[in-house]
Amino acid sequence: MNVAEETFLVEQDEAALRLDLLLAKRFSTSRTSIQRLIDKGLVLVNGLQLKKREKLKEGDEVEVEFPLPELPDLIPEEIPLNILFEDPHLLVLNKPAGLVVHPGAGNWTGTLVQGLLYHCKALSQSETLRPGIVHRLDKDTSGVMVAAKTEEAHCRLVEAFASRQVQKQYLAIVHGRPKNQLVQASIGRDPKNRQKMAVIANGKEAETRFETLIHSEPYSLVRAFPKTGRTHQIRVHLKHVGSPVVFDALYGKAGEGRQLLHAEALAFAHPITGKSLSFSAPLPEDFFLRI
Repeated sequence: MNVAEETFLVEQDEAALRLDLLLAKRFSTSRTSIQRLIDKGLVLVNGLQLKKREKLKEGDEVEVEFPLPELPDLIPEEIPLNILFEDPHLLVLNKPAGLVVHPGAGNWTGTLVQGLLYHCKALSQSETLRPGIVHRLDKDTSGVMVAAKTEEAHCRLVEAFASRQVQKQYLAIVHGRPKNQLVQASIGRDPKNRQKMAVIANGKEAETRFETLIHSEPYSLVRAFPKTGRTHQIRVHLKHVGSPVVFDALYGKAGEGRQLLHAEALAFAHPITGKSLSFSAPLPEDFFLRI
């Protein structure tokens, strides 16, 4: 059985909660599904199986195994792609908003991965459901992405992103008028909502520089330069400074359309030749029409 494992320590405000209630709260899921995991022996507290009614203490170590569905075969699909550059080693494209990057729960087909497999025939196979994927953009974020065709290119590109040798540039329409600033605020999983990220003291280092380009009450056009690459980093940092991305349902307020965030440019050294590469994607036609 394929499983995803989660291990954590019970925090002070979680102490004295029943095991099933604590897990349902922490993972934002139903008590019924949590109780099934407990009954199947997939939950351990300090290495022991406990009953669902047992109350926990601060500092208890909890291990949870979530069964994963059987992975489907990846079938290439003819999906239109806006290719900006392509050679035997890699491919750069302008991803449209609304396109999911790789298969996952609720999106097993119709993703960028299936489109890349149809177009390229062969991609790096470093991850089962993410062939070729070196980095990702959220479903509703448009703009420049790079994918790897070979294992060597994949490994070197991943290393380049990890060592911050890739220059990334985004545009966003946000609420308010944020000042030009460098935000250095650690990001981790939101303890109150596991589906979100948040600025937290014990998170991973995250750094983004923001420049406000245009302001027209009540919105601003902002350019973002993320130095690190944490999940939802730009969106979380903009919320942190009080200017969430317009129509960002997760970190701001939902509206008529997708979050107004666009990966404007990407620059890096070619993983094989070392040649400097730089790519940009124009703003989608409807970017300013949505506000």
